[in-house]
Amino acid sequence: MNKNKLIKRCLIGDGIETYPFNDDRYGDIPVLRHKSNNKWFGLIFTLNDILYINLKAEPETISILKDQYPDVITSAWHMNKSHWCKIDVNKIEPDILDAVIKRSYDITEPKRKKK
Repeated sequence: MNKNKLIKRCLIGDGIETYPFNDDRYGDIPVLRHKSNNKWFGLIFTLNDILYINLKAEPETISILKDQYPDVITSAWHMNKSHWCKIDVNKIEPDILDAVIKRSYDITEPKRKKK
């Protein structure tokens, strides 16, 4: 999978792609956010020619994922290690990747007001 396909896979609901930083070492780094509340739910980057995505999840979920996929899901790059994980997108099963993207999106979406 390449970066553009990964971005398209992540743009669900009110998700948008933004580029708040550009680093000469890492190139363009897309940040995936909610349009409505501007909260991040993903960060796409390349390290050592490997495409990764940082995604948010509950600490218990991250621990389980890291145990199940030790060579694929690791501690997040430049993010809170308890609440974010780093995924090698070309080594993970697509349905697992989609589920973690969706979970990250869901837990960062705006809170709904009760009637």
